[in-house]
Amino acid sequence: MMKGGAIMKIVNEPIFFERNRVGRVYTGGALYADFFGDDGVDGYLPEEWMASAVRALNKGSTDPKEGVSRVKGTDIYFDDLLANHKQELIGERKTLDILVKMIDSAIRLPVQAHPNKAFSRKHFNSGYGKAESWIVVGVRPGAKIYMGFSEKVSPERFEAAIEASKDMGVDEFSPFLNEYSVQPGDYFFIPARTIHAIGPGCLILEVQEPSDFTISPEYWCGEYEQSPEEMYLGLDKDTAVSVFDFESYGRQVLEENKLKPTVIEDANGVKRENIIGEHITDCFGLNKITVKSGEALLDAAPAIYVVTGGEGKLQGEGYSKPLKKGDYFFLPFAANKKFQIASKSGIEVYECLPPL
Repeated sequence: MMKGGAIMKIVNEPIFFERNRVGRVYTGGALYADFFGDDGVDGYLPEEWMASAVRALNKGSTDPKEGVSRVKGTDIYFDDLLANHKQELIGERKTLDILVKMIDSAIRLPVQAHPNKAFSRKHFNSGYGKAESWIVVGVRPGAKIYMGFSEKVSPERFEAAIEASKDMGVDEFSPFLNEYSVQPGDYFFIPARTIHAIGPGCLILEVQEPSDFTISPEYWCGEYEQSPEEMYLGLDKDTAVSVFDFESYGRQVLEENKLKPTVIEDANGVKRENIIGEHITDCFGLNKITVKSGEALLDAAPAIYVVTGGEGKLQGEGYSKPLKKGDYFFLPFAANKKFQIASKSGIEVYECLPPL
């Protein structure tokens, strides 16, 4: 058990975490060899949940902390730390309101959609939907994503495709989805209720609302057969399928939601770009900080920071810690404007923000 002084030091400085690989029904993870320095092997732990206070919804799991991050070098889970030190960590906010993940997909994920807040309140007793965004960090050959119906699809046709998917290897869904080849540096916003799937070969940094609500009505994910509970989250089929927005179709769905960063600062060796602001969504925010040679003040806490390239250091008064690709940390509200990211050779960092 840590003493009060040690706890107070934790909640007033950048917080790093133990690695937090989370199980899913699809395979991936080989690209973590380059990003995190892991073994380059695909398996059923294809996601890294970063500074997470959210429990993963996995079939048969009895671990109440599955998906929740643990503070590095301690036995303290982040959800407990937030509950006990709310003021230092998030100020006057009630909750953190954001979840950040790294995802490496070796195969196409099941076709899916996520609820909006109204659907979640009605069916899951939760104030969170699951709007999300994708930053393509790395790719394998042939990497692609799917977003929006490519044409007008009726609920009846959609349900027929669900039934056809009972046969392993039958893909009735891809033909009526917009398909897009991706490369590192692509950015996308995925509105709640929009049909989508991360395709094979994508290493993606995902910033989203803090829930794990996914309706994925395909019976097979690669060689894994999904149960009705996994497909519909305990809802009846008709209610679950109603989460899909059948009016979200045509190539414009993907084109409207491919994001272009806006430069907000480029001086003294520091470039800041806004990728997601309130003009996109009120669910979360996203900026990119590139320190070419110099230092960038971190002035948006609480926030989660993810290093995706280069190296440098995190520094403050009496504090210095090296940073490299694959590192991530939470900056508490109490630490706002007290720390900088510095580099002489170049470092690239994403700043993931809860809603204003």
